[in-house]
Amino acid sequence: MIVSLRGAVIEVGPDQVVLESGGVGFGVFVPAREASALSRRVGEQASLHTYLHVRDDALQLFGFSSSRGRGFFLSLIAVSGVGPKVALAIMSTYPVEELEAAVVRGDSGKFESIPGVGRKLAQRLIIELKDKVATELEEALAGAGPAADGDQFVAARSALQGLGLSLRQAEEALRAAPADAPLEELVRFALRKKDRG
Repeated sequence: MIVSLRGAVIEVGPDQVVLESGGVGFGVFVPAREASALSRRVGEQASLHTYLHVRDDALQLFGFSSSRGRGFFLSLIAVSGVGPKVALAIMSTYPVEELEAAVVRGDSGKFESIPGVGRKLAQRLIIELKDKVATELEEALAGAGPAADGDQFVAARSALQGLGLSLRQAEEALRAAPADAPLEELVRFALRKKDRG
């Protein structure tokens, strides 16, 4: 299995990049937002976390700038009815942290807004991904550590940053949160507020 690839960016299309490594050009499918970022790096070295999809008639390589992106892609294709192309379309529409937040909140509308994802598939995505994403949320909360002197706000902000929000976004999302709420409730409050905002 090819799990990573480093090489010179030779060519970039809307959903594919060619990386040359060891004299071989590898065609790698990437989310549109990552293709856009790589288009500014033609001629430079780039590294991608990859997944090799094996079909009867083809070998397809999918690449992501982070292991988190690759992990979310693997979670998506494990869902019944989601192949690599649909997973790539989903990840091309929204950043991973927004998709994870939508799963935590049960926001199937976010997924329904993606071309090729209907209501039933959106609901299936929420159901099948909820436990996996919730586990990652718990790990982010654990990574925030115990709150010193009851300062749940700082721990919640740290957990939100662990989920990909900037410091400013995390603080804005926590504004007007109940002061005496437990850590998990603060994080849920912030994620709901961010989705509405």
